[in-house]
Amino acid sequence: MLFHKSTSNLVIRHSNTLLSRTLQNPKRVANVGRGAIRCLNVHEHISMELFNQNGITTPKGAVAFTAEEAEAAYKSMGTPDQLVIKAQVLSGGRGLGTFKNGFQGGVHMISSPSEAFSFASQMLGQELVTKQNPKGILCNRVYLMEKMDIEKEMYLSLLMDRASGGPVLVGSPCGGTSIEDVAHSNPELIFKENIDIMEGITTEACQRMAENLGLSKGTEAHDKAVHLMENLYSMFVKNDCTQVEINPLAQTKQGDIVVCDAKVNFDDNAAFRNKEIHAKRDTTQEDPREVNASKYDLNYIGLDGNIGCMVNGAGLAMSTMDIIQLKGGSPANFLDVGGGATEEQVTKAFEILNADENVKAILVNIFGGIMKCDVIASGIIAAAKNIGLDKPLVVRLEGTNVEKGKKLISDSGIKVVVADDLDDAAEKAVALV
Repeated sequence: MLFHKSTSNLVIRHSNTLLSRTLQNPKRVANVGRGAIRCLNVHEHISMELFNQNGITTPKGAVAFTAEEAEAAYKSMGTPDQLVIKAQVLSGGRGLGTFKNGFQGGVHMISSPSEAFSFASQMLGQELVTKQNPKGILCNRVYLMEKMDIEKEMYLSLLMDRASGGPVLVGSPCGGTSIEDVAHSNPELIFKENIDIMEGITTEACQRMAENLGLSKGTEAHDKAVHLMENLYSMFVKNDCTQVEINPLAQTKQGDIVVCDAKVNFDDNAAFRNKEIHAKRDTTQEDPREVNASKYDLNYIGLDGNIGCMVNGAGLAMSTMDIIQLKGGSPANFLDVGGGATEEQVTKAFEILNADENVKAILVNIFGGIMKCDVIASGIIAAAKNIGLDKPLVVRLEGTNVEKGKKLISDSGIKVVVADDLDDAAEKAVALV
């Protein structure tokens, strides 16, 4: 899920839903900042391996974690005239990015093993600043890839789409550029094929899409594209993907249809079925607070404000953040402990908030239903005693076992500002920062 970091509101969106809505209606585009990833996102080289395992052609490539490995990888590929070296970071806009050491660009052409060593040395261990990640994101591996002799670049994606209630195949003859820009300037060049999840993708749908990509029916390239789409759908379903975005899908001068760059996301809820893929998650690419929270089944997303929030229920959490902003404050996070949180989970939530240097005050807003107020109170007390909670704390409790919860807090001796309602809680939290 991604957060829209507007000063007026905060909107949770699924990244694949955002893409599909953009393609369906180019005028409805959110200004999305970096947020928590609820669908597993893997590095490009892992995606390429998966394509190959499913009969989908990609350029030859090799991953390297050190400069020495990059040099050896170049040699292992037959010492070609040129290769492409790519920084492996989970961010778009790598080519136009800048490393914090001053090295320009995360994608380069190289022409010798020594260049592979030199370029990798300047990328590995450095943070790449991109438009999507202005604070920088660590590059801990590079991917050396065969340079393709490309005749035509196309766009192809397969994603789960709420509007159609199932998978949708999206394509355009204009690949190698921002598909969102194409959707704005030439929406007539965006083509879709809705797929019945029970029936699966049909050969007829693949043939129509191949023609829409500009590949003439009856040609070898057309037939190869149809076969690729059928294999792509099989991979999508088998691996519980939520989105596969290929840009560009290339037609080479030799007539091959090749995936040159791709992004693949997987459903976290299906991790038990695809353990091998989910074991390849690179947590160095994620917010460490969110990684830590996920270990305790806490729904946490870091934001840019200074009032830490702990709430039960996503809707209440969104309302809490909106009211904080309405009162002139700025939320530091989205943290939903859910309906069945234990005292341990609540304590961990406080540890995460307390450790965040940006957090100047903490607001707890609980409407107890399944989540009992006394459990929250016990977690607050445990956190205060075990981790030395030293930031101003505002608590608003309502619902199941509310009186018991309030008594526990009152008898604990910890310093807490008690609020009567959400308006009162937000005003008091803002006043404390």
